[in-house]
Amino acid sequence: MTDTTMTTTLRKGEAITPALFAVAIFTSASLVFVVQPMVTKLVLPMLGGSPSVWNTSMVFFQTALLIGYGYAHLLQRVRSLKWQAAIHLTLLLAAALFLPLQISGLLGDPDPSAPTAWLLATLALSVGAPFAVLSATAPLLQAWYARVRAGHADGQNPYVLYAASNLGSFLALLAYPALIEPLMSLSGQRTIWTGGYGLFLLLVVGLAVVVWRRRVQNAPEPAPLAVSAPISWREKGILVLLAAAPSSLMLGVTAHLSTDVASAPFLWVAPLALYLLTFVIAFQTRPWIPLHITLMLQATLIIMITALVGMATGQWLLLLVLHLACFFFTTLMCHQQMAARRPAPDRLTEFYLLMSFGGVVGGAFTALIAPAVFETVLEYPLVLVLACLARPWLGGRPAKRDIWLMTAALSIAVFVPLMFEMMRYSPSMRGVFTDFGLTKTAQLILGVAAVCAFLIRDRVVMFTAIVAVMTLSAQHVGRGYDWNLSDRSFFGVMRVAITRDDAMGGDVHVLMHGTTLHGAQARAPGFACSPTMYYATSTPLGQAAQRIQARSAAAKIGIVGQGSGAMAAYKRAADEMTFFEIDPMVDRVSRDPAWFTFISDCADGPIRTVLGDARLTMAREAPGTYDLLVIDAFSSDAVPTHLLTVEAIEGYLKLLKPDGVVVLHLSNRNLEITMPAVAAARQLGAADLHQIYVERPDAPEMAEASTEALALSPTSEGLADFKADGRWRKLAPTEVRPWTDDYVNLFGALIRQMRGRG
Repeated sequence: MTDTTMTTTLRKGEAITPALFAVAIFTSASLVFVVQPMVTKLVLPMLGGSPSVWNTSMVFFQTALLIGYGYAHLLQRVRSLKWQAAIHLTLLLAAALFLPLQISGLLGDPDPSAPTAWLLATLALSVGAPFAVLSATAPLLQAWYARVRAGHADGQNPYVLYAASNLGSFLALLAYPALIEPLMSLSGQRTIWTGGYGLFLLLVVGLAVVVWRRRVQNAPEPAPLAVSAPISWREKGILVLLAAAPSSLMLGVTAHLSTDVASAPFLWVAPLALYLLTFVIAFQTRPWIPLHITLMLQATLIIMITALVGMATGQWLLLLVLHLACFFFTTLMCHQQMAARRPAPDRLTEFYLLMSFGGVVGGAFTALIAPAVFETVLEYPLVLVLACLARPWLGGRPAKRDIWLMTAALSIAVFVPLMFEMMRYSPSMRGVFTDFGLTKTAQLILGVAAVCAFLIRDRVVMFTAIVAVMTLSAQHVGRGYDWNLSDRSFFGVMRVAITRDDAMGGDVHVLMHGTTLHGAQARAPGFACSPTMYYATSTPLGQAAQRIQARSAAAKIGIVGQGSGAMAAYKRAADEMTFFEIDPMVDRVSRDPAWFTFISDCADGPIRTVLGDARLTMAREAPGTYDLLVIDAFSSDAVPTHLLTVEAIEGYLKLLKPDGVVVLHLSNRNLEITMPAVAAARQLGAADLHQIYVERPDAPEMAEASTEALALSPTSEGLADFKADGRWRKLAPTEVRPWTDDYVNLFGALIRQMRGRG
């Protein structure tokens, strides 16, 4: 080969090198972030659909990312770029042995009393190797790029490729709920992902060829970069904290938003996609959003959210937008501060290692530590407040104007809960605000404090102090009841309060899971054994229990979801009744006579509770033995969708006697879940009838609740007496695709609910 030919070949190789690096990084990032909702969706059915499944999974993925970044950092000790490429390619090939991705069954079924360790270990066995090796790609290839392009201008700022990496992640996450989940089954997703992994392997081979050709053509091996000053421990601590806050907020806002809808990819990916988009913006050479604009918008949104975070407004879409916007600009602020502190290119992998470590710290705090420390979900507003300290600090003493504004804001914020309590317990003062509403009044007054806070937003300590007191005030005003019991488990927060309703004989104990009432019991002897809310005798669930019991003197009844145990009030001496409950905390509270006595005093005879996910535990029940099954499993207002698939309904029908009935409780504020259930039942050839019951306006508040239900039976004879009751009707045919264990489209359910049923 002549010198001219060699020079021409090298120039061509150098021309395509940037594009090859960019495509490889983009592809690896897309694979890394598509796999997260896909794999979590695979494991979700084993843990009841709790939002904690996603948050705990995110801690695993963040830890695997840290391991990948640590591997990329250690690999830089190998001076030869050729050997680095060979080692990485070997590990990628070894990780391919775990494909196609699937959930390992080595650990058996999860223990509902300690699911976190099972979930982390199962994910490590199932996807740990390919995810960790893939996640190392972004920092590793950027380090290679800095050496290969050392003589070029773009080689001086390889951090720009991190924006390309996060752009790939961002687009992949947006595609998952909008295209991948609605159009592909889980098995199809796994196949496509395996093909993408193969494509990425070819790209890495291409990069290895670029490095190898330099040696074959006697081009010099890219020299190690010049060594810069080490990062100080103080600077390392700042970088870790700047990374930890957004990571914690990402999981906090995800849990906050998904508690009342569903533990579903279309909600998971929104905060994660925005989180990645902030990296794209922050690490651009010229960011789309300058820091001073970020700081102004972050201050505006943080004071709006802290005034609303503890209050229910009923405007779900408004709150969704506000929470996501506040999260986005708070995260962008932290990441822009990190980008401004990025070290020289030779410290690139160390910088990413610190950033990844901060992500693990923030994620572990929210998903693992906070649930064990706090009885309620305090971590989200707490980190929102602390993130204000990441704003740039002004030097010098504050002006008198700033001190007066801070004093006024703090006084107003402290006064609000005092005023609220006075209005709650003083009939004369309460009457003044009846027309406008107590909560709206509190929000309006807090708005004055918010204006004061905004005017001194550049005084970080003052601003943070006001935001903290506003948050406490809003939480106090929006707490609802005076809670007598608050407990927390992997599956959510459960609280019990004592309220008074003279129409129900006096004291009423109410049970709340998340933000949704899940049960109530009057304590007066004449009312204590009357099932209430969704389980009242007037509702579809109560009607079904009475109709089945009217058929014979003894009935075998199963209920998925225990709640306060209200269905136990229907149990007669000859009946057999079993609750299938995933959360041991629910069983403990509902059996404690200090709170609820449906099981201990109202049921005639013992009640059995089987702990674990209902799909797993019901599979061990004897087929053809149940007269009635009631499927009523909610996490706050979210429905575990794996209990509404074709396979799930087929399992229920197998447990029924020929004329047995299964009743699906389908009440939901945000998702249209009836049509997929109807489609699944009809695909199985089951008979179905539907009812929407509207609570009576003159009924006591806790006596009954509006309820939507679908009754199914293996035969039309099983629903003959239901059909004779004019309240149960046949729904029109639907074109909605039934959900299966391989396909669930919750995004479509949200759209249908917003548009009206289709």
